[in-house]
Amino acid sequence: MLNISPIPAFNDNYIWLISNGDHAAVVDPGDATPVERTLAERGLTLDAILITHHHRDHTGGVKALLARWPEARLYAPAAEPMPAPGGSALQEGDRVQLAELGLELAVMAVPGHTLGHIAYHGQGLLFCGDTLFSGGCGRLFEGSPQQMHQSLSRLAALPDETRVYCTHEYTQANLAFCHAVEPNNPELKKYLQKVAKLRQQGIPTLPSSIGLEKAVNVFLRPHLAGVRAAARHHAMAELNEDAEVFAALRRWKDDF
Repeated sequence: MLNISPIPAFNDNYIWLISNGDHAAVVDPGDATPVERTLAERGLTLDAILITHHHRDHTGGVKALLARWPEARLYAPAAEPMPAPGGSALQEGDRVQLAELGLELAVMAVPGHTLGHIAYHGQGLLFCGDTLFSGGCGRLFEGSPQQMHQSLSRLAALPDETRVYCTHEYTQANLAFCHAVEPNNPELKKYLQKVAKLRQQGIPTLPSSIGLEKAVNVFLRPHLAGVRAAARHHAMAELNEDAEVFAALRRWKDDF
């Protein structure tokens, strides 16, 4: 039976551990040490490593893990540097077969945070790296607002029940920004309360879901009149296109 759990790393990263029986894969292992500890504690064999983008806090543990598990397969974006030799370079439309786990994932190109960023989607699961966060989205280190808006729109078009496994515990801070944009959103108010309780108990707020994010995440809601009005007011500019609203929201969040 498929099991997915977060392995905390650094200050706020989650390395996602996917397991079935005694087989396992990890997504974005920035640090090998907590992964090795968890594999040992659970008696798991590492079969695969999935990378969404090239940032060090997502790739830093790859070489050490492959040294310990040389048979493990590495998957990473084709448009970014491979974190270790011999990996499979992936692009839009490719599929990753994890037969040991009974899992097949499709690759989606989601540029914005980085130019070659990819996400893995399938069987009701989405591993989206730093593209979509609960209540937020990644900073635009390499891509344009238009690229990120298009990438988020593609993710928002996935089924509402899709579980969202992003890689940072940013939810509470992100929701504070969403509340500044949409102070009267009732779904957002409920989610804020739920997240506050979870964090008080040290419990992860993830995974989220596409349906929830569409209801509370302003970066998926630039087409709505209230979000657009708030962005216009803050930017003191006329914003006519959804991508322009998104860009204004992203700039606002950068300084929030």
